[in-house]
Amino acid sequence: MTKKTGNPQSTALLDAIVAGIQEVKGEDIVVLDLRSIENSAADYFVICSGSSTTQVEAIARSVEAFTEKKLGEGPFRTEGTRNATWVLQDFADVVVHIFHKDTRAFYQLEELWADADIRMIENRA
Repeated sequence: MTKKTGNPQSTALLDAIVAGIQEVKGEDIVVLDLRSIENSAADYFVICSGSSTTQVEAIARSVEAFTEKKLGEGPFRTEGTRNATWVLQDFADVVVHIFHKDTRAFYQLEELWADADIRMIENRA
């Protein structure tokens, strides 16, 4: 199967999202490249963890701030901020999943998309 090209702005968006996560020390950042998967919901999923619901909320706010500042756009939709155990931010071509670490371990979202190309992002010091 050939890899679809995707939106060229997805890369800039992806960079801004990862920077926003790293700014507040989000953990275990993984980028799933879904472009080679037929009928995928987005070009990329970004998955990360926070060690508390407060940190999960902070990561979501930081991602939104970084994408607004760098690209002038925010998510089309955000879900899960009330409980802050799994926040989903939908940027159309990129979908961000911000998990509390216990919730992430339970759902194992990476396993559901095992056909995707997976890239681990190093945490900034």
